[in-house]
Amino acid sequence: IGATIMEQPAATMIPAAALTVLLLQLCLSAAAAQATPGAGSRCPTSCGAVRVPYPFGIGDGCYWPGFNLTCDRTRAGEPRLLVGRELHVVEISLANSTVRVVDGAGQVKLNFTGPGGLDGSGAWGGLGAAGPYVLSEWRNQFVVTGCNVQATLVGDGGGGNVISGCSSFCSINDKWTGAVTNSSSTADGAAAATCSGIGCCETPVPIGRPSYRVEIKSLDSSNEYADRLPIAVRVAERGWFDGASAALLNDSPGYSPSRRPAVPAVLEFVVDSKPVVLPGVATSGCPVDARRSACRSSHASCRNVSGNYRSGYVCRCLDGYQGNPYLAGGCQDIDECTLPDMCFGECTNTAGGHLCRCPRGAHGDPRIRNGCIRSSLGEFKCRHWSWQWSSPSNHGTWCYLGDPKDEATEGKNAQEEILQAKSRASVAAIGVSEGGHRREDDHPLGGATKGNKQF
Repeated sequence: IGATIMEQPAATMIPAAALTVLLLQLCLSAAAAQATPGAGSRCPTSCGAVRVPYPFGIGDGCYWPGFNLTCDRTRAGEPRLLVGRELHVVEISLANSTVRVVDGAGQVKLNFTGPGGLDGSGAWGGLGAAGPYVLSEWRNQFVVTGCNVQATLVGDGGGGNVISGCSSFCSINDKWTGAVTNSSSTADGAAAATCSGIGCCETPVPIGRPSYRVEIKSLDSSNEYADRLPIAVRVAERGWFDGASAALLNDSPGYSPSRRPAVPAVLEFVVDSKPVVLPGVATSGCPVDARRSACRSSHASCRNVSGNYRSGYVCRCLDGYQGNPYLAGGCQDIDECTLPDMCFGECTNTAGGHLCRCPRGAHGDPRIRNGCIRSSLGEFKCRHWSWQWSSPSNHGTWCYLGDPKDEATEGKNAQEEILQAKSRASVAAIGVSEGGHRREDDHPLGGATKGNKQF
């Protein structure tokens, strides 16, 4: 009996301990299920000086599928945030759905073959067809430098489809004693285009892809002036070459810069990216089931995106909100009243917007500086009255301008109303002269009858 009594507590303690562990696991699982991925304190929010907002993330469980980035700390100096093989991320914009990157290689790596060694090929990007990124079609350009060469941007899907290309020339005189490598000015002295075909050329990239092939060939069989300018192909952010051209097109004797500055480019991203099979027909977009959507904020909307290469969707904060639409509670109301030049009258912030009115006793447009004008007639006041002695009930409003002592009250349950220019009713429209009275039976506070004037 003693042994039985001794064993009973042990028998009951083991299930109790197991039950405690089980309940703890269930609580942790429930908390994990409710937590938004990437929002945990363990997830890095930056790499070096670059912020990493969700859906992007570094490390397991910190990103939406496909949006994983690498924080490279293997080199001396500041860590680098990387996407793909060689692209260094310098800025992420959720509002524009863009990632600004810098190509550390500085240019497309070309492998030259053929006669003279100036025909060749190379590749750019390497982001992966299944990923969320493509090159932005209108934020970038295809730039070629060199003497008498032609470069072509080609799709790397195996079909060899030509996407864009241009030719760069160095004009050789009849005696073959010199070459023109730039067109710095026109006949009237005006500055010429920075990259118009002499020494370099640039052209848009009409189809955004995650990667490209590049083909280049020489247009001069002798290649006599091939060494006057470096032959290079770049995919660069629009406008970048304008500032870099002075150094990259310098053909002075003895000039030997590195000529490989880092080149910025802009990528666009979407969620659930899928290649387009038929032109104009989207293959993916906003989920029908909102619970499957990456848009988690209650003040966010989902927008379908379809391009020449792929389709998908992005999340945006609603008008009047800003922040991260991919996080629950991530879109916060904008206080427009704190923004400069938003309102020059009396400003009241509202959820997702604001009210801008002229001050009491003024009228005009409060959205422009000095747009509110004080009225010389003072305030326009009304007393609303109503009583019910028959069906339907009778309503009316007695209005006056100027001295309140001139007010003629009537009826009971009177309620004073101040009507200002914010009601967009001018004194002339109301038909009341200074110190005078006017009764209207169709004031918005009362019961208007058909045919009566409304103000």
